[in-house]
Amino acid sequence: MISKVTIYYNPKCRKSREALQIIREKGIEPEINYYLENPPSKEELSDILRKMGKSARDIFRKSEPLYKDLGLKNKDLDDEVLLDYLNKYPILIERPIVVKGQRAVLGRPPEDVRKII
Repeated sequence: MISKVTIYYNPKCRKSREALQIIREKGIEPEINYYLENPPSKEELSDILRKMGKSARDIFRKSEPLYKDLGLKNKDLDDEVLLDYLNKYPILIERPIVVKGQRAVLGRPPEDVRKII
């Protein structure tokens, strides 16, 4: 059975567009989640992180001004609290994230997507 591929995608992001192109070059038409309009739930985020082997802190866009404004650098914030912020402010989610079956990868650089497709 072939696992579907999902990309958490921002069309304004060059890395997202490059990752999508890599997927399509493999003959795969992924499910595209425009995550800024359709933010993943905390449960979805938790599942993605498990598949990536990462913590919530690992997928924050630390260069996003909102990250600093909200004080998210605070090491006392646990994953549960951080997942709340990622869900409420999806602009903070690093992109693109590609999920296939039980694996997920952050497409930075976009070539990392090849590891799972």
